[in-house]
Amino acid sequence: MTYPIRRPRRLRSSENIRNMVRENQVSLSDLIYPMFVCEGKGIKSEVTSMPGVYNLSLDKFAAELAGVVELKVPAVLLFGVPAAKDFEGTGAYAEDGIVQKAIKTAKAAYPGLYVITDVCLCEYTDHGHCGIVKDGDVLNDPTLQLLIKTAVSHAKAGADMVAPSDMMDGRVGAIRDAFDEDGFEHIPIMAYSAKYASAFYGPFRDAAGSTPQFGDRRSYQMDPANGDEALMETALDIEEGADIIMVKPGLAYMDILRRLKDEFRLPTAVYNVSGEYSMVKAAAANGWVDEKRIVMEIMNGFKRAGADLILTYHALDVARWLKEEK
Repeated sequence: MTYPIRRPRRLRSSENIRNMVRENQVSLSDLIYPMFVCEGKGIKSEVTSMPGVYNLSLDKFAAELAGVVELKVPAVLLFGVPAAKDFEGTGAYAEDGIVQKAIKTAKAAYPGLYVITDVCLCEYTDHGHCGIVKDGDVLNDPTLQLLIKTAVSHAKAGADMVAPSDMMDGRVGAIRDAFDEDGFEHIPIMAYSAKYASAFYGPFRDAAGSTPQFGDRRSYQMDPANGDEALMETALDIEEGADIIMVKPGLAYMDILRRLKDEFRLPTAVYNVSGEYSMVKAAAANGWVDEKRIVMEIMNGFKRAGADLILTYHALDVARWLKEEK
């Protein structure tokens, strides 16, 4: 009988050797924790479709940040839920807007925490779209002017990085030019470069109250069937000055993540979005999956596919599990 010369099982025989030869490692420095901040006081309201995720008033937000910092999660991504919305989303770029106040709150309490802000209008418009609407269409270039105002207002409030998520053509270059002109050339831009018109965003829209009041976002977010288009979109963002590129959602788009990393060799982020999070939470609550194992498998999948950064609502749980393993 002929026996195999190579026996891969030799390097799987114990936890020690498995750790020693592991190709990809998930670490705290990979994690970015998305948070929702709302007007009011004493509010910590769990998002119905996202167990463990909350809309937080500024006082509760400050308290929640203590746990983020204690777990050594290095960065947060802020989304605002304003008290009132209007046609042009003026709350997005108001000096006293909810995100602007949240940035100041975070930096005052924890100067070392890295604060990233989502730059978009959908949470602030009464129609739920990501820009100026005329005759049912989202207008690209007029929207850019409001995105510029939003990004600059975040920079003035103290944001460390901005992340435009609207998918308007030319938004990265428009923001980069404005930053450079206004003395914010040091602030990086993380571009939602390959952002798909995905069904996985449903729970987020519950959290942010940003469901479109008519139509959908397929005229500006990408077709889930397309792959080559992601390379074109990303190349344009890089030409316009993006410092970090992003793929959103994550699980159904790991092929895109791998392609972008191989093609551009730029710091690459993936957004493990609300629907992906909620599916795991629902399955775990029913006892159908081992939550820790499946979440860590997903995180390792993102790393294997090329992610340098992972935006995930699981961030605090992942941080706890990593701490326990030490």
